[in-house]
Amino acid sequence: MKKANKWLALMIAIIMVASVGLVGCGGGSSTGEKAQPAKEQVLKLNARTEPPSLDPATATDSTSGDILREVMEGLVRLNEKSQVEKGSGVAEDWTISEDGLKYTFKLKKGLKWTNGDPVTAHDFEYAWKRVLDPKTAADYAYQLFYIKNAEEYNAGKAKAEDVGVKATDDYTLEVELKAPTPYFLQLTAFYTLMPVNKKVVEANKNWAAEASTYVSNGPFKLTKWEHDKEVVLEKNPDYWNKDKVKLNKITWAMINDENTEYQLYQNNQFDIAAPPTELTKELIDKGEAKAEPILGNYWYQFNVKKPPFNNKYIRQAFAAAIDREALINNVTKGGQIPAYALVPPNASPDMGADFRKENGDFVKKPADAKALLQKGLQELGLKTLPKVTLLYNTSEGHKKIAEAIQAMWKQNLGVDVELKNQEWKVYLNTLNAGDFQISRMGWLADYMDPMTFIDYFVTNGGNNNTGWGNKEYDALVQQAKSTGDQKVRMDAMLKAEKILMDEMPIAPIYYYTRVYMQKDNVKGVVRHADGTTEYAWAYIE
Repeated sequence: MKKANKWLALMIAIIMVASVGLVGCGGGSSTGEKAQPAKEQVLKLNARTEPPSLDPATATDSTSGDILREVMEGLVRLNEKSQVEKGSGVAEDWTISEDGLKYTFKLKKGLKWTNGDPVTAHDFEYAWKRVLDPKTAADYAYQLFYIKNAEEYNAGKAKAEDVGVKATDDYTLEVELKAPTPYFLQLTAFYTLMPVNKKVVEANKNWAAEASTYVSNGPFKLTKWEHDKEVVLEKNPDYWNKDKVKLNKITWAMINDENTEYQLYQNNQFDIAAPPTELTKELIDKGEAKAEPILGNYWYQFNVKKPPFNNKYIRQAFAAAIDREALINNVTKGGQIPAYALVPPNASPDMGADFRKENGDFVKKPADAKALLQKGLQELGLKTLPKVTLLYNTSEGHKKIAEAIQAMWKQNLGVDVELKNQEWKVYLNTLNAGDFQISRMGWLADYMDPMTFIDYFVTNGGNNNTGWGNKEYDALVQQAKSTGDQKVRMDAMLKAEKILMDEMPIAPIYYYTRVYMQKDNVKGVVRHADGTTEYAWAYIE
């Protein structure tokens, strides 16, 4: 995201392979002289919406995550090659026990928060236990359930001191896991596991809501947050790797109109932007925009606690009635891949086989939709469907997709569906309250493993707004998390996905691509394999 969380506000997505990517081939003058960095090192971006939260404990979406990665830093920061590297983040070194259960991190010395306080191992212990504290009600608490007694503490069945994370001194953090977790180091780069300053947090519960009270430890510091208008970051002079940070400032506007964004990009008011939907293919064909695969899934989710979507055949019918190829060819036009399952292709680089190829497709075709609908209606004892409403977050792209799918449901199912939209922050609150029948969502990988998609749907999962749960599914997720044996993990997750796709609390629609435009003089933007983007090494030529 989240949502997809770990999610983005439109059908832009994030490229899957690491790249210091550029649209166009800038660099170097026509005379052969090496281009020089520009005097003004300011990168101008568009967040489209207000970030819902810049507190690592409560952030769940990619708008917030993009900013958090620049102002905060965890034990690990993926390097410019998208790799976990010792010393690339707050941790200078670490050791792992032979059984894979105990991690001992050694932190760099001399690191400072932006208020001058030292960054210590105690900040990580405090931050992680704060995420797990039931009173925090963190949607992403489950990202720490790999730690011994973490889930039990979150459930009120253990004490904070029982949790397997402890600062043994200012610069040593010991972490005890429940089971070997092959991607745990990568997970420590994720924003939920970033540190917070205990003194600051305890002195002001709203510390993360304004620039004036925000304290961070990353390459940039938050210097301005004009809500619903602009976020400004400036280079952090106390950052340990400040010599590698070339930008003096990053600005994020909040223009949630794709045509306005495009005009501003053309007028050099933005350095990176997403093309408007109607121009996407044309700009890609002309080489002015770029589209690359991403580990992400754009889906519609059903509220299984509200009729008629409390019936799986109704859900299957609505999923089957979507003509994904037509949608991609005629509406999104960004090279997306039709999705007939949950986990995207290439999500399992360390497992010896591609998860998607192993499990195949599940969603039925539009020709099957009416029969599924009739079966569902019979089970519910209905002759016709009650009123159905599709909710999406405000954006021109989501609107066009919703209108196209509304027409497909009319054509392939014979049903009328009302469309309704809400602004992003309001929208997330509505989803969390379960106040919808069908809603749009997308999910980007938090790390490179199928589990980042699979464990989203455990019963009562923090980000699972569908109301769906299944004991067998939960047990398979637990089985996969209980071992470092990749075959056992793969088999359990394959079975889990089959259950999910039979029950179909979501209708997968497409696997994301990121479609973006970038000025030729913007260099050094790193787009990681896990779907995140880094500006810490970016600069303007």
